[in-house]
Amino acid sequence: MTVYESIIVGGGPAGITAGIYLARKKVSFAMLTMDVGGQTLWTGDVENYVGHQYITGPELAEKFAAHLREFNIELNEGEKVAGIIKSGDVFTVSSEKKEYTAKTVIVCTGRKPKELSVPGEKEFKNRGVTYCATCDGPLFAGKKVAVIGGGNAGLEAALQMARIADRVYLIEKLAYISADRILTDKFAEYGNAEVITGAAITEIYGDKFVNGIRIKNSGGTEREIAAEGVMVEIGSVPNSGIAAGAAKNEWGEIIVDCSVKTSVPGLFAAGDVTNVYKKQIIIACGEGAKAAIAASEYLYFINDREH
Repeated sequence: MTVYESIIVGGGPAGITAGIYLARKKVSFAMLTMDVGGQTLWTGDVENYVGHQYITGPELAEKFAAHLREFNIELNEGEKVAGIIKSGDVFTVSSEKKEYTAKTVIVCTGRKPKELSVPGEKEFKNRGVTYCATCDGPLFAGKKVAVIGGGNAGLEAALQMARIADRVYLIEKLAYISADRILTDKFAEYGNAEVITGAAITEIYGDKFVNGIRIKNSGGTEREIAAEGVMVEIGSVPNSGIAAGAAKNEWGEIIVDCSVKTSVPGLFAAGDVTNVYKKQIIIACGEGAKAAIAASEYLYFINDREH
């Protein structure tokens, strides 16, 4: 069985950057990922990535992927990793297809959307309830849409929909909108937009597809809103379950130090799956670069010890 020097799990900005750095250092590695681009593929407008005053998420993801593919690497797409176990100085990475062994592992598995956990959500998933405005937004052109969540993700989704939907309701359970001012100012320019704060969604209802939602404000007053689409943008949780042996914080994020080392020697983690401050594309890229450098340094140490 081939023993790689490293395996990268995840192909988002952190994983891609780690791959580029490892390839340039001539480290033998494989990348296992469901897709190349990660959450960037589902991001709308990107206006704060250095070197691009404006670019869409899919366009930026394609540039990342093209850069990675310049190198002759083993890239296994559509491969979901189920677990990582360390025995001695070697890791076994188990996917749904096979097992891989490596001296180091870099976990860059990102995050997945949080769910509302309200009646009707599961029943109408993919029948009006969606977690990706970029993916599914065009399906709701000319319709009424409710976006749940007043952070940056919620505002970005609401802005995408305000351009094509008949009516957009932005609903936030807090008494204020926490998104960046530049996003809230843009949203306020649309005449088909309504912001509702201090209200929580209590139910999603419909027939074969979503017909509307029920919300309740802090004073207990209930309201029904007719909507054919519900876009859930209330945050995310880390995909950290595969790194069972690594220490995690109260939110399930893999704890890393400034050189992205985890509590397990030889196991590194980068990007949104970790406790890194703020989840941004540019931060994930930087963390991926650090992970590759740290893993390379670790490999020098264990290779010298072996010889």
